[in-house]
This record gives sequence, C-alpha cells and structure tokens, in this order.
Amino acid sequence: MSIRAVVWDVDDTLFNYTAADLAGMRQHLVAEGLLEAQGSADRALLRWREITDAQWARFAAGEIGFQEQRRDRVRVFLGEELTDAEADAWFDRYIGHYETAWALFPDVLPVLDLLAASHRHGVLSNSSIRVQERKLRVLGVRDRFESVLCAAELGVHKPDAQAFHAACDALGLPPEQVAYVGDHPEIDGRGAADAGMLSVWIDRSDRDGLGAAERAAAGPHRIASLAELPAILGADTRFGAPSTFG
Repeated sequence: MSIRAVVWDVDDTLFNYTAADLAGMRQHLVAEGLLEAQGSADRALLRWREITDAQWARFAAGEIGFQEQRRDRVRVFLGEELTDAEADAWFDRYIGHYETAWALFPDVLPVLDLLAASHRHGVLSNSSIRVQERKLRVLGVRDRFESVLCAAELGVHKPDAQAFHAACDALGLPPEQVAYVGDHPEIDGRGAADAGMLSVWIDRSDRDGLGAAERAAAGPHRIASLAELPAILGADTRFGAPSTFG
C-alpha cells in the first residue's frame, strides 16, 4: 500500500531546537547575570534539559498542569521559592531570548516543496498546541500542515500508539498509508513502527557504528538528511537513494 501522507515531529526534526535552546539559554544567562554562577551555557542547558524532562514527566502523568511545569522548571533551576508571577516572568524572558534563535533546518523547505503535490502533511508533537502552533507560524510553515496534534491536548504521548493513530485519524488515513518522521529513535522511530506506520528516523548526529539496540529502536529507516526522504516514500525525487537499515 502506498504512502499518502507524512506526519512530522517538530523539535530537532523540522526546527533546530537544540541550537536555538543553547543560543537562547546563553543570551538569557548573560542578561540575568547568571552565566558565571552556572559555569557555562552548555552546563546550564544540560541542567535545564534534565529539569525539563523531570517536570514534563510530572505533567505527562497528570500531576501538574502545563503552566505549572514551566514554573517548577524555573524554581528548580534557580533553587528559589518564586511566586507564580515571578516564575512566569523569568520563563517569559527566557522564551524571548530563545525565540530570537529560531530557525528551520536547511533541508526542511526543499523537501516540503518537493512533497507538496504528492503527499499530505500533518504534525504530531509531545508538546502543546499553544507552543507548536506559534512556532510553526513564526517559522512560516504552518500552512504546510493539514493538522497539528500535540500531547498536551491529546492526553496521550509518543511513543504510545494512540498518539500516532490520532495523527492518522486526523488525516483520515490508516497507519499503513502514513509515514512518521522524527529525531528520537525510541519515542519516534520505534513508536511509529509499533503503531503500524512507515517509521523514518532523522539522525543528524553523524554518528557511525550504532549499537544493535539503537538500530532496533529506530525502526526500518534511518536517514541523515531529509533529502533522503522522498526516495523512501517512493516519490519522484532528484535527491538520490535512501539510507536504510534493519
């Protein structure tokens, strides 16, 4: 059965989240007078990411709301008992710096242009509509996608098959007619494969010698650039052959 649609992850798939997060954190720490106390922007970002993962897990479990997980990220990071208003203000200042560094990966627009006539497109993200709708609009690509679904509103997160199936339902297509493209080998790669979709793992790390467990987690297709995607989908392409494994 042919692939008729592509559902996309956003962060570190379409949008260069890692680079924007590092640049934004560095600018924010300088503006707040915190860079020296944190040691370096890289160290601070690592801590911020760890705290984010922990607070997001609480949100995913239904323990706290979306705004509260943001506030608690700030409180834990600073080690201070801030009021809600103080935490919101600090986070908003951080977001301001982070947004100045927003950018798509350079391979995104060429592949979306190439696939525009042959495939339908949607988004499935482990974030919130509020965050990702704004991001896609600022980046100038919201109109490329028929649907945008996010975990915060769905009440279910990748790699749960229900999340992937919801994205397929939004397009009115069965999973076997939909490809999913994401940057995480387990959450995106294995999750989409287990949900019955064509799973494509975009691995921009330039790593060699993947272990067997990582290969198994990623599903059947691993690519280093989105330029390889059209050939996997069977679309007419000028980009060349796909990189596959498994």
